[in-house]
Amino acid sequence: MTIGATMNPHMADLAIAQTQQQLGARHIQQAADASGKQSHLSHEQARKVADDFEAVFLSQMLAHMSAGVKLEEPFGGGPGEDMFRSLLNNEYAKAIASRGGIGVSDQIYRQILALQEV
Repeated sequence: MTIGATMNPHMADLAIAQTQQQLGARHIQQAADASGKQSHLSHEQARKVADDFEAVFLSQMLAHMSAGVKLEEPFGGGPGEDMFRSLLNNEYAKAIASRGGIGVSDQIYRQILALQEV
C-alpha cells in the first residue's frame, strides 16, 4: 500500500491549486498545437506533467519539513546553507518522484486524462 492511497483528497486539491500555474499550465501550453487551439496531451506528455508536478509538490513538502532544522557550526548554517538546502530538497524530490513517489503523480495523470475526455 502506498502513502498516496491514503492521502487526504483535500491535501491533493490544495497541492494542485498551489502549483497548477507554475507547472501544469506551462506544459499544457507547450503541448498546444501551432494553430493556437488547445490540444490534448499524449499519454507520455501527461505522465511527464504528472511526474513534474509530484516533484514540485515533494520539494515544497521537504522545504517545509527542513525549515525548522537548525544546524550548528562548524558544519552547518552560514549564508550558503539556505541555497544548498533548497537545491538538495529539489534533488531529493526528483529522486523520490522518479522512484514512484507517494502516489500524487498517478492521481494527477488520471485526472489529466479524464479532463481531456470531456
